[in-house]
Amino acid sequence: MNIQIFGIKKCFDTKKAERYFKERKIKYQFIDLTVKGISKRELESIRLSVGNINNIIDDKSKEYKKLNIEHIRSNQMREEILLNNPLLSKTPIVRNGKNATIGYEPDVWKTWE
Repeated sequence: MNIQIFGIKKCFDTKKAERYFKERKIKYQFIDLTVKGISKRELESIRLSVGNINNIIDDKSKEYKKLNIEHIRSNQMREEILLNNPLLSKTPIVRNGKNATIGYEPDVWKTWE
């Protein structure tokens, strides 16, 4: 397993995801979205796994309102904005190869073991 957790250190669900993998002694890589964003290929892989770019965008975030994302219809444009503003993502994004989840999803992670 090659687990990556994209998140923010202050996010409770991100902390719970880290704890989940620590308790099971599963190695993971934590990527802090406040320091480093998601690359274009990683975002594409995540988008293919979760179905749609809109599933990744956090519509309750401050960034969402500030950037007026609700008025942008083009998924390609939304993807570009998400690449430039990683704090717009729902967290945690947990990735295992081509599989990915958004949020705290221990039931899905169990199937990865």
